[in-house]
Amino acid sequence: MSDFAALDLKIIQINQRLKVAQLGVQLERRGNRLALRSTLPPRPGSDRLRPTQQRLSLGIPATTTGLKQAEQEAKVLALKLMQNSFEWRDYDHAIDGKRLTNLELSQQIDAFEQEFFAATHRTQKPASAKTTWRGAYEPYLRKLETIARENPSFSLSEAIGKTLQSIEANSRSRQIGVIALVAFATFMQLEIADDLKGKYAGNQGLDRLKKTRELPTDDQILHHWNQIPNPKWKYVYGVMAAFGLRNHEVFFCDYGDLLKGENQVQVLSTTKTGSHEVWAFHPEWVDQFELRSPLLPNVNTSLETTTLQTVGQRVTAQFRRYNIPFSPYDLRHAWAVRTIHVGLPDTVAAKMMGHSVTVHTKTYHQWLTRRDQQAAVNAALSRSISNSI
Repeated sequence: MSDFAALDLKIIQINQRLKVAQLGVQLERRGNRLALRSTLPPRPGSDRLRPTQQRLSLGIPATTTGLKQAEQEAKVLALKLMQNSFEWRDYDHAIDGKRLTNLELSQQIDAFEQEFFAATHRTQKPASAKTTWRGAYEPYLRKLETIARENPSFSLSEAIGKTLQSIEANSRSRQIGVIALVAFATFMQLEIADDLKGKYAGNQGLDRLKKTRELPTDDQILHHWNQIPNPKWKYVYGVMAAFGLRNHEVFFCDYGDLLKGENQVQVLSTTKTGSHEVWAFHPEWVDQFELRSPLLPNVNTSLETTTLQTVGQRVTAQFRRYNIPFSPYDLRHAWAVRTIHVGLPDTVAAKMMGHSVTVHTKTYHQWLTRRDQQAAVNAALSRSISNSI
């Protein structure tokens, strides 16, 4: 008799005992792991309204020792159901039989990471999800671990609050930290999850950015392009200026249409927001920046050994090296404002930039300075005068 066959006989015996005790719970073997089955409330987010027969994964190995632990878990589950104190979060992501709320913080974060990648695999490319996790989630969760370790008396909710307090108020880092830790708190089903965003997000935002930053003018963009000594990085700068690409997108583009005399490029599907076409604004910059002969620097773009974020950081480093007084993203913002001036519909511009219309209007219309507004007024008046002649 095989080991599993012997275990299955013992499972039958355990289930007989559970049935006689009228606990309403049964034990199952699923491959080399053990699970429970019972009539359970709907899972969070389910469209079901009534309890149904469902399976609970225990994460307990199918061994003789595991059977003893699983039988005890069956009795605990039955008691929770009778006391109306059952919660799904106690059983989701069970590891070695330990429920989520009983895991160490590092294990809870690992479970959250697994959930993150499982939830994003249908909407994001693996490389993009990896970049998002490393840049926008992992740093804040590791900071949470540090604060929890330094303050062992804190509850998880208190540690999350302390972590957010430790990040500079009204900063971009605070905004990203709120997103990451709210998601983690929601995953842990903490009651504070709904309150965190309003309490810690602060007032750093588009209006403040608009007051403190000025986008480069077209003349400034041309001037600094001329100052770059390396022709390959000069090409990167020119593509970003003409097409408003993200840092990493320059290295993940099909430039075939430029070779054919067109003024557009195709951003590949391996990028952050997937494949999309982008047209040059100003189109004359394609030739002025000599973009019809692609000449990219030697940067590792194998997403098996690097990330989109790392590729983008190479661009930022070169901007600093050549003393360019604005960021690579300022070229993208300037491109977006340029499309507003020429009257390109927001739906079209948003699609070319690889984001939603809501993000586009909330973000880029805020960059319109008095200088930009005056230019738009002058252009409108010129058209009016021309039409009246």
